[in-house]
This record gives sequence, C-alpha cells and structure tokens, in this order.
Amino acid sequence: MTRALRFLFLATLFCVTFEKVHWNVAGSVALVDVLAVLFLLVYALDRLGRRDHWLPVTAAVVTAFATAFLLVYLVGFFNLDSAQGDSQFAKGMFKFVVHFLFLAAGVSYLARRSEEFYWRAFGVFCAGMVFNAAYGIVQLLAARSGFNLDHAVLSPLTGGASSINIYGAIEGASVYRPNALTGDPNHLGVMLILPLLALAPIYLRLERRHPWKTKLAVTIGFLLIVELTTLSRSGLLGLLVGVIVLLLPYRRVISLRALLVPVGGTVAILGAVILSNYHYFRTIIKSRVQTGGNSTSVHFSVYDFVPQVLHSHPLFGLGLNNFSVYYELVTGKTNWGPHSFYVSLIVESGLAGTALFALFILYLFRRLQAARAIGRALALLGDPASARVRPLAYGLSAGLAGTMASNVFYLTMSFYYFFAFATLLLAAPIVFGRRLALR
Repeated sequence: MTRALRFLFLATLFCVTFEKVHWNVAGSVALVDVLAVLFLLVYALDRLGRRDHWLPVTAAVVTAFATAFLLVYLVGFFNLDSAQGDSQFAKGMFKFVVHFLFLAAGVSYLARRSEEFYWRAFGVFCAGMVFNAAYGIVQLLAARSGFNLDHAVLSPLTGGASSINIYGAIEGASVYRPNALTGDPNHLGVMLILPLLALAPIYLRLERRHPWKTKLAVTIGFLLIVELTTLSRSGLLGLLVGVIVLLLPYRRVISLRALLVPVGGTVAILGAVILSNYHYFRTIIKSRVQTGGNSTSVHFSVYDFVPQVLHSHPLFGLGLNNFSVYYELVTGKTNWGPHSFYVSLIVESGLAGTALFALFILYLFRRLQAARAIGRALALLGDPASARVRPLAYGLSAGLAGTMASNVFYLTMSFYYFFAFATLLLAAPIVFGRRLALR
C-alpha cells in the first residue's frame, strides 16, 4: 500500500495541469479527479490500517478553513433558485471537497516523509508542467504544419474533441496559441509562472559546477519560451510581479553570468524567429499590447457585476459555481465564466467568502514567512540545507504573489494545480523545520 500511495500522490502532482485529459462520464471526470480520489481513498485506508491519528497543526488549520468555506457555501446554497443552479453548485462542491481533502491529506502525508521525498514531489510537480509545455511546443509546430496533434493523441484516449487555440489570421496565415494539455492558452501561461518563479532562485543559488545548474538553466529558458508563445498578458503580468518579489532579496546577489544562459538564450532564439517573419510577429505583438480590444473589455466588464450581486446577496453571494448561470440570465450568453478569480469569489460567496479566502491567503504567506525564517536559522547554524530552503521559500512566495496577480483576469486559483502548489507550500516549513528541532 505504501508504494501505491507514493505513486498516486506523485502521479496527481504530475497531472494537475492536464485539463484536457477528461471523460464525459457523469458530467466530466478528469484524470486528475481519478488520481486525487484514489490517493485520498488509499491514504484513508493506510491511516486506518496503521491506527495513525496524528494530524499536523497545519493540516488541522486547513481542515478548519475547509469547514468554514463549507458553511459559507451551504448558506449560499439557499440563494439558488433554479435546477441549473443546483447542478452547477453540485459540480463546484465536488471540486471543492476533493481540493481541500487533497490539500489536508497531502500536507499530512508530506509531513511524515523525508526531505528527499519532498524534493522529489516538488520536482515531479515542476516536471508535469515541463511535460505540458513540451506538448504545447509540439502542438504548435504540428499546427503550423497543418496537423492537429490533439486529434491524433487525445481524441482516441478521451473520445472528445480538442485543438490548439487559433488567435486569428494574418494575410491568410493562422496565428496559433498553444494551450497544450490545459483548456486555454492563458491557463497555460498563468500556470507556467509557478515553475519559472520557484526554480529561478534555486538555480541562482546552485554552485557553478552543480550537476543541476545547466539542467535548470535549460528548463527555465524553455519554459520562458513557451510562456511567451502563449501570448498570455495575464501570465506575463504574474511573471512580472513574481520577478519584482524576487528582486527584493536577490537584487544584490544576482549573477549576470547566471542569467545569461536562460534569459540570453531565450532572447536569442525568439529574436531569430521574429526576424525570420518580422511583419507577421510585429502584428501579433501589436495586437497583444493594445488594451482597447473586445477581449480586454470583457475582462474588465465582468467587474461591473460585483456591485449588482452584492446589492442583492451581499453576505453569501449567488452560490458556489453559479456565476455562469447569473451571466446567462443577464446577457443571454451560455457557458461563460467570470474571467477573474476575484469576481468569481465575490459574486459566488459574497463578503463572507471573500473575507475567509483573504484569511486563507494570509495564512499561506505566514507559512512562507516561517519557511524563510527556517532558512535563515539554518544559515546561522551553518547548515548547508539553508542554500536550498531559503531560495525555495522565496520562489514559492514569488509564485503565490504572481498567481494572485494573474488571477485578476483569470481564475486558475480554483484549479487543482493551485491546491497542489499550496500543498508543497504548507508542507515546506514542516519538513525542513525538523532540522532545527534536531539541533
């Protein structure tokens, strides 16, 4: 059972961004749904078999937050007034329960494992993102050759239809934005900022001859290229915010030589590609820089619904996962999301849910502060692990800040990958704090 538990946990971390791998069974069941639920079942059986009742304080706090969110959502349920709203609420409730159970169980599971296993879990999480990004590049190259990679690879597996995003056309030539295994190129762009920001400080602090130095440089450069190919303004906004956060502690220790490989290589490759068809890429870049387009107005217009909903349901909102139902009633458009995590949060859970989520985010930052403090304490003790713990803590802090900024116009913080990220974040001070306890 131990091996099965380890496999399911790592497999879930690897697949958390594979949105397209799903089946239309009782609605829509994704691969990560199956893996996460199996992990939770096996984990529960393992704990019962061992009669292990120990729960880390962090996992207990997560459980308390989950209970509080559940109460808010259940009160909000009474604001629903349609069968469609009930159905959407049930779908949202399933995701919520699995997300928070995985978060609590994942933190508890990592708290029992070694530092080596933590690093393996962190590596698998990042590797899943790299795999997704690699699929996106192949998808982009295939599309430019007239070949639908999703149709050849995913359709036989899932029985559904999917394809790369077509942004538009320039002089008859289609402009493609890779969405890889995610549902949207902007999702991919926002998700990729986590490995970029988390790995960057670790790479900068690695010794020059460390075997992972070159590997991380190539990985960061590759992910940066894929990030730019998504043409995601939200992704770039989050990346910029994360970089600013990292500049605060690393502004005096950043090596220009160390940055030259990933950043310089990325600039050189993209520069060569752009110069090969300057007019084509100039038109694309110009269209993404302008702020007066329809897509921009849609992203801002959804904020107009906030005061309307707060006027009618100020405390508990319209009900979990019910923004699209309300949007359809107002505009007539079906299957339309809020295009902002914060709009979704306020509209669906009201002021009570928003305040509770703010406390949850504050708790995440407090645990990151604890991880940074552990890294400083280890450095004072001369423990070489501090050279890994502190960069990890700063990288996770930048990743959280960047993701929050990106979600002003997207809502990836309600996806599986964010809860997997939160699991690694909350477990870090527990796992590495044991070093101080042994001193």
